[in-house]
Amino acid sequence: MEAYTAQQYQESAAALERRLGGFRPKVLLILGSGLGALGDEVENPVAVPYEEVPHMRRSTAPDHRGQFLFGRLAGQDAAVMQGRLHTYEGWSFADVSYPVRVLRLLGAETVIVTNAAGAVNTAFSAGDIMLITDHIKLFGESPLRGPNLEQFGPRFPDMSRVYTPALQEAARRAAERLEIPLREGVYMFFPGPQYETPAEVRAARLLGADAVGMSTVPEAITAAHCGMRVLGFTLCTNMAAGVLDQPLSGEEVIAAAGAAGPRFQALVRACLKEV
Repeated sequence: MEAYTAQQYQESAAALERRLGGFRPKVLLILGSGLGALGDEVENPVAVPYEEVPHMRRSTAPDHRGQFLFGRLAGQDAAVMQGRLHTYEGWSFADVSYPVRVLRLLGAETVIVTNAAGAVNTAFSAGDIMLITDHIKLFGESPLRGPNLEQFGPRFPDMSRVYTPALQEAARRAAERLEIPLREGVYMFFPGPQYETPAEVRAARLLGADAVGMSTVPEAITAAHCGMRVLGFTLCTNMAAGVLDQPLSGEEVIAAAGAAGPRFQALVRACLKEV
């Protein structure tokens, strides 16, 4: 589809403002596959299904509830996305990243983005949590394609520090305090919905990737363009194709995310208190 207009973003933000009665989220938390349970901790939540927001697409991915929850979480005024949009669902990059700009208009200054992904780094294990220090995206268009909307950011935004160093330091302190092992590395975006082939995983490793997945990067690019601070986490729910001699399945990803959920939620909760 064509790029969204400034008016469309404003209409979406205005519709949410009417539902929120003056509540202004400072943090946008995007929960990936198997990680939606953290949203259940939002205090006095206002739930808004994505399809009730003008111009926004709906989530069709398994285990994604497809709604915003607005309220207090770990002491922060937050907007929580229980499930996200993906390009493999048929949505454009602009569709996938649309909520980031809308929440920016509502006052959000920080994005915490999470995902479940396959570990490429052979030193990693299924169940590891990885702090995203950078990303690789070689496929498809950009969420910034089309006319630039100057009110959000410049035509050619710098991407040298997409993931905010100060927030990475906060995550390291939180993990140490909670005694949660924290890996660090580069997340590589693949469009999906098919899992990567063993050859693609080998190529990703040669390029410097530590994990591969089908989300996160469009939202992170858009948030950086908007001048937002970004903190990213990957839950390595499985070893990527070819690392182990076994097939991959979506059920495995969701089950592994559920098993690691308490540790992951504790870490995100602690980071929220510091942003």
